[in-house]
Amino acid sequence: MRLYELLLTGQAPLFFLIVLAIVISLTFHEFGHAAMAKLFGDDTAQRMGRLTLNPLAHIDIIGLLMVIFIGIGFAKPVPTNPNNFTSRWADLLVSAAGPGMNLVLAVAAVNFFVFASQAGWSVVDGQGPQLFFVYLAQINLLLMLFNLIPLGPLDGHYMLPYLLTRKWAYYYRIYNAQYGYVALLALFALSVVGLPVFGFISSVSASLLPWIVFV
Repeated sequence: MRLYELLLTGQAPLFFLIVLAIVISLTFHEFGHAAMAKLFGDDTAQRMGRLTLNPLAHIDIIGLLMVIFIGIGFAKPVPTNPNNFTSRWADLLVSAAGPGMNLVLAVAAVNFFVFASQAGWSVVDGQGPQLFFVYLAQINLLLMLFNLIPLGPLDGHYMLPYLLTRKWAYYYRIYNAQYGYVALLALFALSVVGLPVFGFISSVSASLLPWIVFV
């Protein structure tokens, strides 16, 4: 079910809860990139107003509408200047910071909910809070895994070369630059027409949820 279908079926509260969770998840993801870049000497994102948790700085309206209507979208990419980095590992760590932030947020969300429930806090009483925190954790796990795909502009394409030999990293960069965007768009297109291209990622992210509960 696409998100907009929740509105058509009279489930407006659930629709807005999920959209809020998506906005929070994307905001923390992009903030993670900006903060790590700043840590490694590049203040490009900070100078452009991206070192913030204000969603307005990170959310792309078209990308958010795509999430609502087709299930896949994007936020505003965080600008960086690798020439400013102070470490040869900075590119890897800046790229990993986005998915890493999503993992941290997922762990925090689900464990806060479990702890608050066990403590009897009224703030988590009712179905609404439960759905929000579960969806927040689930969406962050999904966003983390999706961005680790090493295609096109996704974070994984910056990270994979560090796991390859110099020769294979060279070839990978060439082929991804030539065909990565096309391959990713093909996956999007297949998903839009109903083929479960990203079903595996979704099922894996759902299966991870019990493993990040520590309280």
